[in-house]
Amino acid sequence: MHPTEEVAVSTRVIGLISGTSVDGIDAALVEISGTELDLKIALLAGATYPYPAELRERILAVGAGVAISMAELAEIDDAIAQVFAQAAQNIQIGHQPATLIGSHGQTVYHRPPADRGTGNKTTPHSPLGYSLQLGRGELITHITSITTVSNFRVADIAIGGHGAPLVPKVDAYVLSHPQERRCIQNIGGIGNVAYIPPRHGDWLSKIRAWDTGPGNSLLDLAVEHLSAGAKTYDENGDWAATGTPCHPLVEQWLNQDYFHLPPPKSTGRELFGVTYLHQCLKDAQAYKLNPADILATLTELTAASIVHSYRTFLPEMPQRILLCGGGSRNLYLKRRLELLLTSIPVLTTDEVGLSADFKEAIAFAVLAYWRHLGIPGNLPTATGAPQEVLLGEIHQSHS
Repeated sequence: MHPTEEVAVSTRVIGLISGTSVDGIDAALVEISGTELDLKIALLAGATYPYPAELRERILAVGAGVAISMAELAEIDDAIAQVFAQAAQNIQIGHQPATLIGSHGQTVYHRPPADRGTGNKTTPHSPLGYSLQLGRGELITHITSITTVSNFRVADIAIGGHGAPLVPKVDAYVLSHPQERRCIQNIGGIGNVAYIPPRHGDWLSKIRAWDTGPGNSLLDLAVEHLSAGAKTYDENGDWAATGTPCHPLVEQWLNQDYFHLPPPKSTGRELFGVTYLHQCLKDAQAYKLNPADILATLTELTAASIVHSYRTFLPEMPQRILLCGGGSRNLYLKRRLELLLTSIPVLTTDEVGLSADFKEAIAFAVLAYWRHLGIPGNLPTATGAPQEVLLGEIHQSHS
């Protein structure tokens, strides 16, 4: 270290998120220093706290379009905030307390800007997108007495962006490489990619990111349906691995409008949810597939849609792919990706020093840290916004 340099002061931040799979709250306690290129992150603790079963069912019902009253909406909003706050308190046990929380909340509805990303027309009077995350930050602050940043998507949406994906700027500073083109592929309920060119020249302006399509959303719904509720997900992809993918069916499904929309684009359970699964199951009847074959075919759709997305929209194919999110643990899905991508190595972010399980939670800790420092968090090439903006609403603790 140069003698005149000061030791970077670190901030202890908690990142919280529950994805479109609604399987629980991912919480990460991290120590962060630096700003952007000199960003340093140390993961001190990471855990997933499952939702109470009844609350999870209510969230899934709302996400699937079940009508509720405003009073019920307020009740669910508060209930989610309470379990997020509990997760923030639990993750700190045995550690020095955090001074900041970044909470993404629980997405229950996402509509991209006018006719972009769902194939559904929005009204002429709604040129801006709309995205609703429940689990209000002010209640998390009130319960934890820790300043909380929440509602990250709205500022990007307000200037015409999709409000998603928001993690690529964090990926750029944490996972970029001086010589290598990389794709960071998150496989949560929905899949999203960040293409990061080598870190030199005007590299930031060449980053591309978008939602690739279904991740685990259809697989989890199918497992629950096919096992009559006995299972909620296919551990390691073991069930799907005993089946055979039906390739004509995958080709048919890939004709869906979303896969052919050019980026920037974003999607959610509004498209790849229960209704979509039922259509898939109906399509599968003609091929007389058994449950394992159906799962293998849906897994193939996730893998094939990712690869189709790369081949259609990337300026160049990557030299390495780094997986993260729950789907990175699906070994069968990982094998199918490797097979379809032939010679491109498919690793997880664990293998380059960033937790694949908690990367999204870590990212929202960083976004809260940037908001606190007044650093913009969005990447216009990823969200389609015309400029960089500060992301998140700050709920100050007064204790």
